[in-house]
Amino acid sequence: MQRLTISATSHALNYLPAYLADSDGLFARRGLDVELIARDPWTGVLDDLAADSAEVALGGLWVPAMYAGTATQFTTFAQLNHQFPKALVVRTDALVGEFAWTDMEGTTILAPGIGGSAPYAFTAGLMREAGADPRSVTFLRDLSTPMFLDLFRGGLGDAIVLDLPNALAAQRRGDGHIAVDYTVSGGLGPNSVFYCRKDRFDELVPALGAFVDAIGEAMDLLATALVEDLRPLMAERWPTADPAHLAQSCARLQASQTWDTPRIDAAATDRWLRILFDERMIRKPLAYGDLIDESALAVSAAHPVR
Repeated sequence: MQRLTISATSHALNYLPAYLADSDGLFARRGLDVELIARDPWTGVLDDLAADSAEVALGGLWVPAMYAGTATQFTTFAQLNHQFPKALVVRTDALVGEFAWTDMEGTTILAPGIGGSAPYAFTAGLMREAGADPRSVTFLRDLSTPMFLDLFRGGLGDAIVLDLPNALAAQRRGDGHIAVDYTVSGGLGPNSVFYCRKDRFDELVPALGAFVDAIGEAMDLLATALVEDLRPLMAERWPTADPAHLAQSCARLQASQTWDTPRIDAAATDRWLRILFDERMIRKPLAYGDLIDESALAVSAAHPVR
């Protein structure tokens, strides 16, 4: 068995294909002993890669993009999420159903960012694409989701960007209303990707190919799985979460394109990189070929184990 340690920036429902691959023995069938760990703070994934205590990181593509051109280089080889599984929750239901991104101009939006800048950056990108001006918005960032939820309930802000379980929970409590489900109208984008140190990529490709094939099989299983059959795994992974919210969120993700494929889409990547450049999170325009290497996907396609 070859050991692979995956250091992740979160422990979230949108990572379910990786947890299913682990629990159903899909990694083991391919000769892999995979350990999935979540780091808090999330920047621990970078420490793990630097120290060789993990071979792979799981997180946002914006991290390899921001490091491009520096002494620290990463290679991205597959994705876990093909969409951004977030939602915009607004305080008033008057915006629901008739929502336009221009409605957010001049407002205050809470964008939890303790796990990174993607919730803010992608929301700003959606506004620009819709012809609205994100510069008119006061984005409050860099605090945790629980803290911002408390503050939103206390009256701070006009809207908040949340993951689907928290968005559905907020709506059920009457704290707000989902105006935009990004998995429905937000388009495609490599939200969560697998990357490793560039200097280690070639040696890892055979193992990474087997790993990606297991992730692909898990995605295939999720496409037809009944939510009821996934409840035990979700209860094991998130024992304190509301099972109803998990089930409802899982059903939404299954109905979306979030878990469609581990193969990173070039056009969706270029779109995300344009958003990052517009937000000045990267110093120069980048494209798919600057960050993505498909070698592991090629190995996976040549030697599938299904």
